[in-house]
Amino acid sequence: MAKVALNKSSLNKEKRSLKTYNRYLPALELKRQQLMMERKKAEEALAQTREELADVERLVHQQLPMLARQDVQVENLVRVTGVRLTEENIVGTAVPLVEHIEIALTPYSDLAKPHWVDYLVELLQQMVRLQIELQVRQLRHKELDKATRTTSQRVNLFSKVLIPRTRKNIQKIQVYMSDQDRASVMNAKLSKGKVLAQEAKGGHSQAS
Repeated sequence: MAKVALNKSSLNKEKRSLKTYNRYLPALELKRQQLMMERKKAEEALAQTREELADVERLVHQQLPMLARQDVQVENLVRVTGVRLTEENIVGTAVPLVEHIEIALTPYSDLAKPHWVDYLVELLQQMVRLQIELQVRQLRHKELDKATRTTSQRVNLFSKVLIPRTRKNIQKIQVYMSDQDRASVMNAKLSKGKVLAQEAKGGHSQAS
């Protein structure tokens, strides 16, 4: 850290810095609070998606035990053919958002497949959509968490380092300048006393 100069120019510079820090700190604190709120929403959305996905998986296991049969081919009935994402700006942080999911169904004959395959296809579509939503919501939460931590670090830098240090520098300079002023006044008084003493001495000499 550079040593602060103990002069009026440095004092003015430190005062300007303190004013700037005090102006930006409330905005940073507000941004941190907003990000923390958005991060909590992202956590809740993530938990909800995980729960919905688990519910669908439970339905498959509970209502479609016949999937264990080897004689019914159910592979590749549902395929994701495209995912379109967009960006959402949340408190200055760009996070992904699912805009559209394109799903293709492999055609099959009602006569060749059991009746429960229709229900399976419906559940598989739900699972695929939820899995994609889950991945994107994980990314959203990651970005918001990163932004929250970065903003918190900046708030701490301003409130715990820069502002206290600048106030200390201002106080240090002011104390030094005040001491210098007192010393100057004292020196001036001493000089004046010496002059008066010399004048008085000179006056006595002339009188003699």
